[in-house]
Amino acid sequence: MKKTVLIILIAICVLPFKIYAQGCSDDGGEDGVKIIGFVQSEYQYQFLGDSVQSVMNGLDKPSSFYFNRARLGATGTIPYDFSYYFLAEFSPSHGGPYILDAFVTYKRFAPYFIVSMGQFKSQFGLELTTACHGLYSVNRSQVVNELASPFRDQGVLILGSTGDKKILGMEHSDIFTYRLAITNGQGLNKYDGNMDKDVTARLVFQPIEDVKIGGSFRWGKQKPIQASEPDDTRRRWGVDLSVEKANILFQAEYINGLDQGSSLVGGGCGSSPTIQKGDFNKDGFWTAIMYKFDNGFAPILKYQYYSVNSSVATIPHQTQDAAIVGFNYYFNDWTRLQLNYVITKDNLNHNTFMDSDSNFSKNFVVVQLQAKFN
Repeated sequence: MKKTVLIILIAICVLPFKIYAQGCSDDGGEDGVKIIGFVQSEYQYQFLGDSVQSVMNGLDKPSSFYFNRARLGATGTIPYDFSYYFLAEFSPSHGGPYILDAFVTYKRFAPYFIVSMGQFKSQFGLELTTACHGLYSVNRSQVVNELASPFRDQGVLILGSTGDKKILGMEHSDIFTYRLAITNGQGLNKYDGNMDKDVTARLVFQPIEDVKIGGSFRWGKQKPIQASEPDDTRRRWGVDLSVEKANILFQAEYINGLDQGSSLVGGGCGSSPTIQKGDFNKDGFWTAIMYKFDNGFAPILKYQYYSVNSSVATIPHQTQDAAIVGFNYYFNDWTRLQLNYVITKDNLNHNTFMDSDSNFSKNFVVVQLQAKFN
């Protein structure tokens, strides 16, 4: 019932926006209102099939078509210095529909100083700050999923850049860009669980047009899993590099994390995870290289690694690494086909933690067809 009501409300809101954009009203500012969104339809095949090994690995749907993301929203300007952005997730794979992004922006002093308030994507790292419809692999890396979360949060975001500058007589955009966010630290559509706020900062240096070097930091305290315990502390930092020269794109990112207090551990083989107290040191990296042919075909190679070390003696070192071979094919600016063959080996997410020699393999193919509109 709640989902039905939300869909109706979104429709009520979005349909008038389209009328206003056609000139029935100028409430949206001189640029009017723009309807935005995209659909990502996917198919995934797990090579373990329906075997017991597949169930033990948590692969309960070894072959299936599904929607990865199905998003619809609106953005526009309000005279004279404000803009708004709204985006909802409708995909049942993510439990939609629900509000994904919703924020108001003040931009009188753009590009040097811009401030937004509401719910927005966390400004941490290279791969997370890349739009979902702009990712070069179908899924984000494990280290990003684990250490850059929550992907979205509620709070205040201050951002800006140096703007266009001349270097050696040539125009050069955004030598430095910065982001500073103060958020609840709880994730999507949630109130804060304590009096503390998370602080996230990101700085990107672009010495030349083809090279970007980034650094990110996040610190915060969260309400513990067991309410009687002190707040858990979370600290993250990372560095990243992106080089795009001619038709070649190279990207790499490293993230380091420290969890102090408690953590959920285990949960594989159909059992429930357990609460463990202690310090958890986590880190990992990913690197990718892609070549863009002029006909729209872009093969990609990617490698990723994730590691967890714990102060709890009963929990040994856990690792995951994966190699991805695939391609992107761009039919046009709005439609893209992606195919990834993923070779994964890990000893993560199992009820009984195993030595590094007792790894599980999870190989699969995922195909995604994307259409976006704006």
